[in-house]
Amino acid sequence: MQVTLTSEQERFVRSQIQSGHYRTPEDAIAEGLKLLEMRDRQQKEMQLEELRKEILVGTEEMRQGKVTDGEIVFERLQERLRNEFGLEE
Repeated sequence: MQVTLTSEQERFVRSQIQSGHYRTPEDAIAEGLKLLEMRDRQQKEMQLEELRKEILVGTEEMRQGKVTDGEIVFERLQERLRNEFGLEE
């Protein structure tokens, strides 16, 4: 795979090599990709944690009896769609 860097990106990579942070352009790019992977993994973990919190809230509401029957939810949704979009049954 070949990747084309902008002139600004190229200058940055060269400066990182000249300052001794990396030995080669490949090393610098590999480190950047590692950081990108790490950020992606952290975002996914944060999303998963948020879903877990929402599940806990829902579970607690169910335990307290704060639930709505699924049929009622769908009836309300259908009524809303009919009202807002003029959909026929």
